[in-house]
Amino acid sequence: MTERANETRPTDQAPDAGFAADLKDAVSLRTVGLVVGVLLVQLAFVASYVGAFHHPTPHDVAVGVVAPQQQAAQLQHKLDAAAGHPLSPEVVADRATAVQRIRSADLSGALVVDPTSTTDELIVASGGGASLATALEQLATQVSTQQGRTVKVTDIVPLQSGDARGLTGFYLVIGWLVGGYLVASLLGVAKGSRPATPRRAVIRLGATVPYALASGLGGALIVDQWLGAQTGHFWALWGLGTLLVLSSATVTMAFQVLFGTVGIGVTVLLFVVLGNPSAGGAYQTQLLPALWRTVGGWIPNGAGTEAVRRIVYFDAHGVGSRLLVIAAYIVVGVFVTLGASILRARTGLDREARAS
Repeated sequence: MTERANETRPTDQAPDAGFAADLKDAVSLRTVGLVVGVLLVQLAFVASYVGAFHHPTPHDVAVGVVAPQQQAAQLQHKLDAAAGHPLSPEVVADRATAVQRIRSADLSGALVVDPTSTTDELIVASGGGASLATALEQLATQVSTQQGRTVKVTDIVPLQSGDARGLTGFYLVIGWLVGGYLVASLLGVAKGSRPATPRRAVIRLGATVPYALASGLGGALIVDQWLGAQTGHFWALWGLGTLLVLSSATVTMAFQVLFGTVGIGVTVLLFVVLGNPSAGGAYQTQLLPALWRTVGGWIPNGAGTEAVRRIVYFDAHGVGSRLLVIAAYIVVGVFVTLGASILRARTGLDREARAS
C-alpha cells in the first residue's frame, strides 16, 4: 500500500531560540538603560518638588526695624537670635526710609514700633511674594504677642487684581522655558540631535530666534492685553520672554550635541526637576530649604521669575543681575553647540583622512 499523496513533509524551520533570546532581541541593553534613566528622572522629580515644598520655613529674610534707638537695638537682637534664623533684621532710620527700601526690593518688609501705642505696624510687599508676606505677618504677630502688643499689616506693593497669589509671573516663565526646550527638542528629533555640520548648527540656532520673538510676544499679549493678569509692562515682558526662550533652546541644543537624545533628559533635569521648584513661584526662595534656596537664582527659572516680579512690582530695581544670568545661559548654550559641532566635524574629517 502506497503512502497517501496528501501527506506533507515537515518544512525546514529555524530552531526556537527561546524566550530569553526573544526578550534580549526585543529589549536591548540601550532600551533598558533609557528606561532606568526615565525612572531616575521621575524619582528625582518627586524628591525635588516634595523636598522643596513640604515644609516652607523663612530663612534670613531681610526686614527693617524702625523704633526708638535703644528699643530698636534690642528688637533687632531678639529677631536676629530667633531659632532657625528666619530673619535678617536691620535697623532703619524711619518709616519713610523703610518704605523706600521695600519699594526698591531691598527689604522684604519692616516692623515699625509705635512707642505711643500698643499696636505696631508691619509693612510688607505682597508683590514680592504672597507666601513671604504671609510668613512675615505670622512672625511679626508671634513677636508682638510675646511682648503683649498687636500688629497691623500695611501692604505697600499689593498684587495686581488679576495676579492671584502672585503666580502669574512664575507660570509665564515656565511657559516660555518649556517652549524653548520643546522647539529645540523637536528640531533635534526631526533633523538629528547632533547637527551634521557646524553650518547646520548655526542654521538651527538661528531658527530659534524668530520662534523666541514670537513666543515672547505671545506670552506678553496673553498676560497683559488678553487676561489683564500683569499689565503695564508689555515691552519689558516681551523682551524678557524672548531671552528666556533662547536660554532654554540654546542650552537644550548644547545638551543634544553633547549627549544625543539623552540630552533632552538632561534638559528636563535642569529646567523641570531642579529649576521649577527652586524658582520661587509658590514659595519664594527665602522659604525654601538650603539646596533650592542656593541654586534658584542661578537657573533661568528662578532668575526669570524674580525678573518678572522686579519689572511688574518694583520698577525693575535689581533686574539687571537676573538678566545677566539668563544671558549667560544663551552665550554658553551657543558656544557649546557651535564648539562641539566644530569638534565633531573635525574629528570626522580626521577619521576620513586616516581611512584613506
